[in-house]
Amino acid sequence: MSEINEYTPGTFCWPELVAADADKAKEFYKSLFNWDITDNPIGEDQVYSMAAIRGKAVGAMYPMYQEQAEQGVPTYWGSYVSVANVDDTVNKAKSLGANVIVEPKDVFDAGRMAAIVDPIGAVISFWQPFKHIGAEIVNENGALVWNELATNDSEKAKEFYTELLGWKFEDMNVGGIDYTVFMNTERPAGGMVAMQEEWCDMPPVWFVYFAVDDCDATVEQASSLGGKVVSPPKDLEGVGRMAMMTDSQDALFAVIKLDKMPD
Repeated sequence: MSEINEYTPGTFCWPELVAADADKAKEFYKSLFNWDITDNPIGEDQVYSMAAIRGKAVGAMYPMYQEQAEQGVPTYWGSYVSVANVDDTVNKAKSLGANVIVEPKDVFDAGRMAAIVDPIGAVISFWQPFKHIGAEIVNENGALVWNELATNDSEKAKEFYTELLGWKFEDMNVGGIDYTVFMNTERPAGGMVAMQEEWCDMPPVWFVYFAVDDCDATVEQASSLGGKVVSPPKDLEGVGRMAMMTDSQDALFAVIKLDKMPD
């Protein structure tokens, strides 16, 4: 099912791009995923751009703040997890060793959000929905389909996220690579993989995966739009065909053509 009306707490619900050049980002992703993008003023000289498929929200992007640019923050995709209470989640995260980078705050009447750096060093955000649940379409071409933590300390990550969000985990081998699937109740919530050799210069990160109808064609198109291939298309037995790349501003993301879309 690709249309969503509600998220179970502990489910990834929203991808959000923080861009050095928002106009350049809109051109790239509109061309790549055929998104309809609408600009919404959110303050003085600030715009929040919502991306949609068939009129339903799939993600967003906004220009990074001046202080972020001055600190050398790169363009990046952020991952939001839906939670029942943002304040409680952040307080628990702090008790488990996380650092808060955005304290809980209301986003108009849309919801309440916060962002942390987990004890492994990866940024993750939380969303308590009011009028906006997050992505209204998932698991189809151009929409969010998976989130994956790349880290060199899988054991610490397991401890943190199982305690914080109540996730369970299942270890397995995918394409010769040790892999962990986090489970939210009975459904997969996201994945975790050890840093690969080609990612050696990256800090720990939660990747955003977008579903595509044709992995190779998407990679070729992204390259023509100024993106770069980090990990070329490859088949994962029993999963699908995936690739890792950066956009025209070096923001990291992944695309995957699943063998079977989630129910």
